[in-house]
Amino acid sequence: MDHQTLFGTQTQLALDNFKLQGGAMPAAFIRALAMIKACAAEVNLELGEIDGQIGAAIAQQAHLVAAGAYLDQFPVDRYQTGSGTSTNMNMNEVLANLASAAANLQIHPNDHVNRCQSSNDVIPASIQFAAVVAVTDRLLPAIEALALAIDKQALAHTDVIKTGRTHLMDAIPISIGQEFGAWVFQLREQQERLSNCLPRLSQLPLGGTAIGTGLNSHPNFGAGVAQRLSTLTGCNFSICANRFARIAAQEVTLELSALLQNLAVTLLKICNDLRWMNSGPNAGLAEIRLPALQAGSSIMPGKVNPVIPEAVAMAATQVCGFHTANSMAAASGNFQLNVMLPLIGCNLLDGAQLLAASCEALAIKVFADLEVNRDDLSSRAGRNPILITALNNRIGYQRAAIIVKRAYDENRPLLDVALEETDIAEADLRALLDPARMV
Repeated sequence: MDHQTLFGTQTQLALDNFKLQGGAMPAAFIRALAMIKACAAEVNLELGEIDGQIGAAIAQQAHLVAAGAYLDQFPVDRYQTGSGTSTNMNMNEVLANLASAAANLQIHPNDHVNRCQSSNDVIPASIQFAAVVAVTDRLLPAIEALALAIDKQALAHTDVIKTGRTHLMDAIPISIGQEFGAWVFQLREQQERLSNCLPRLSQLPLGGTAIGTGLNSHPNFGAGVAQRLSTLTGCNFSICANRFARIAAQEVTLELSALLQNLAVTLLKICNDLRWMNSGPNAGLAEIRLPALQAGSSIMPGKVNPVIPEAVAMAATQVCGFHTANSMAAASGNFQLNVMLPLIGCNLLDGAQLLAASCEALAIKVFADLEVNRDDLSSRAGRNPILITALNNRIGYQRAAIIVKRAYDENRPLLDVALEETDIAEADLRALLDPARMV
């Protein structure tokens, strides 16, 4: 069989009709759909829904596609019919042709490959299945790797005291360990949120066929496929208690989309903090030194930019855009079917991939070799007039404000002005104004 023409008439019609040039569906989605088709063929074989040779041939070829073979045979644009029917038929036709050639039988894309299925339950199930695998196998480990890389830096710099900042202005002291530790805590909370979403995302609508009633599907089909998917992946898939809801609406995928945006916001916060802390080296904060990865300017020799935080910031911003689109798409369920399924699936998988790659890049190319300017930070923290805050309980806010204003206006050390304005002994003042004590 010509490897260039494994799909059939319905796929060609889709190629003729859908030319919005959004690009093909993600490979992760195609592989997930093929895995479901493989398990569907095996379950249909067990249930007596299709002939043994036919079921075995379909399953064999579907497993090959799930492993990454023939991915060039799935060119249908992601901006297509809202149910994803064209991609489902693309898969049905490719598998039918492959299986027919392998078994020397006439295998039909609808009657055999699509047995006990509809695009309306298989496509949302494929989105959920692919998303669970992406989060479990790639995203959660990537977040953990980043959290560990940051935590290693936090533990190595618990003794480094710096000036804290609120509103970008000097505030009371904080340690580098505390500042980095906050990022670790944020990432671990994101891990927990994503993990808590997985049980709902793992409840599939398979066996619901067109609208959830299960017409033309064996009553044991859905559960059988879910069990096989669980065995193959190690994840715990099941059938949703209300398949009507999973087909008509997309709240569960929107929940994941919101969590991806939440993680993107955390990464954006970390990247912007890194950029500020790395600014300089002479006219900025220069609190840390990021690894010098490449030339930062085509005209200014020696300039080095924070390229990884900038790239990750753009990726995070794109994920936020995906969620805006997903929110509108999830609201596009009319009666018994959501009609923006391909868009949701692409955005979820592209977003999860972007975030996983972003976490990996930060862990490997930023935090592994990040350097902290210890001496400068400690020196600046000791000269910070906002240290006067530590005297509030002894002398009151008003008197403390007068002291700090004099220190600013006269450009004098805070300790000297405090000695003149209070009757607190010098030893006590030094102890009270010690940045290390404040953190």
